[in-house]
Amino acid sequence: MSKSLKRVRATLEAAGIDTEIMETPLARTAADAATAIGCEIDQIAKSIIFRGEHRGTAILFITAGGNTVDTVKATEVTGEALGKADAALIRAQTGFAIGGVAPVGHINPIRAFFDPRLSDFDAVWAAAGTPHHVFRAALDDLLQLSGAQISDFTS
Repeated sequence: MSKSLKRVRATLEAAGIDTEIMETPLARTAADAATAIGCEIDQIAKSIIFRGEHRGTAILFITAGGNTVDTVKATEVTGEALGKADAALIRAQTGFAIGGVAPVGHINPIRAFFDPRLSDFDAVWAAAGTPHHVFRAALDDLLQLSGAQISDFTS
């Protein structure tokens, strides 16, 4: 079991969230994950990372699988210009590699924002630290554990 997967599992367990972590074929995209799990694409909680240009830190946007982050709206929500986060920044701040970034279990604090579309579901699926693992979480649990702020940032 990878260190990233172990960290996500430990984070969920420490929060008292009893969930199954499911191994899937490659699930680097929301469409891949939805197909593997057999759920709607918007039930996949994608972790999209941008670089905050003012602070130079990663900013997490947890969005429904079928939505995209609108950088104009996201800039308004964060209060700073956004740029592309490279693999090194993502790994340094979250501890995860691109394609397996979980919304929880980061090695460093991260500002996070949550797509209201996810509120249409009682539970969603999210990456569990690898491109091959996902976990199911109740919406309230994921919101609380991620510390994300519900915001309108999608197009």
